[in-house]
Amino acid sequence: MVRSMEKLQLHGFNNLTKSLSFNIYDICYAKSGQQQRRYIEYIDEMYNAKRLTQILTDVNAIIGAEILNIARQDYEPQGASVTMLISEGHVPDTITNVEAPGPAPESVVAHLNKSHITVHTYPESHPYGGISTFRADIDVSTCGRISPLKALNYLIHSFESDIVIMDYRVRGFTRDISGQKHYNDHEITSIQNYISDVMAERYQMIDVNVYQEKIFHTKMILKDFHLDNYLFETDKDALTDEERIAIQKQLKHEMAEIFYGRNYKLRR
Repeated sequence: MVRSMEKLQLHGFNNLTKSLSFNIYDICYAKSGQQQRRYIEYIDEMYNAKRLTQILTDVNAIIGAEILNIARQDYEPQGASVTMLISEGHVPDTITNVEAPGPAPESVVAHLNKSHITVHTYPESHPYGGISTFRADIDVSTCGRISPLKALNYLIHSFESDIVIMDYRVRGFTRDISGQKHYNDHEITSIQNYISDVMAERYQMIDVNVYQEKIFHTKMILKDFHLDNYLFETDKDALTDEERIAIQKQLKHEMAEIFYGRNYKLRR
């Protein structure tokens, strides 16, 4: 890992590729089949292709890129996708040392037309359990000095996320004018380094990192659980204590399975 690249003169463009991938989940309890259908319709409208395009446009502005092309699609019966081809602006090919919390300065080095942002949504519900889940998969892949990590907190906030699973990887190398290869241009030990203090206070986080391969993995799950936030078209006060306990157990069970990526037997 390169710890300082102050005034490093590059041979040509910065060829490093930085990729940030999200799986973002929103979990909900919708009691009846009708409520489940209305929840899917609500989520489908809330995160339709038009709204997703605006979110990705904001991401593009945050990381300081230029939009080259947008393709978007709403699907039947549900779901949407947006793909955005982006390019970095051009500055002289000199890398300056960057301090935390962000690895990329306002000015960036171009690597033409090699960057993209994509989002795909997957609303779904279980026909018997009353649990509905909305998943959004987001990929931000950039070349040069632009870093997708700058948009991290905005994306987590935009999707009102219960669970976030993230992967960040730096690939390739760039050469300086002496011909020496550099495999990274910013310091990073964890994705958590780039999560704001306000956001970090709200989530429990786990890391699995492979430092020598420049692969970083972080899982996040909300610390506080308030049943009101998970009920769709259901008034908590209209439920019995037994129903509230059972629904809360179902929701927490669903969240644990998603967070740890395995199925558990639900204890009654």
